[in-house]
Amino acid sequence: MSTRPSTRDRFVKALVILTVAGGAFAAGLAYAAQPHMEAALNALLTAQSELQVAEHNKGGHRAKAQDLVARAIEQVRLGIAAGAT
Repeated sequence: MSTRPSTRDRFVKALVILTVAGGAFAAGLAYAAQPHMEAALNALLTAQSELQVAEHNKGGHRAKAQDLVARAIEQVRLGIAAGAT
């Protein structure tokens, strides 16, 4: 009895690997196919960083803007996830 995998076993293993890789690739394309949402998310993340380092003497408006940007980031991420399904 041989311990080497048969040609059929190797074929099935290769087919499974290709199927999984293809599925991951397709999922990645669905996620990445939203350039405007990705651009919006990047802009919001930049705004969040800039607000973080801004001075605090803004009469509460800086803190309010930070909250609104964080909420917008969450909404954009949810929109990207919804678009990927």
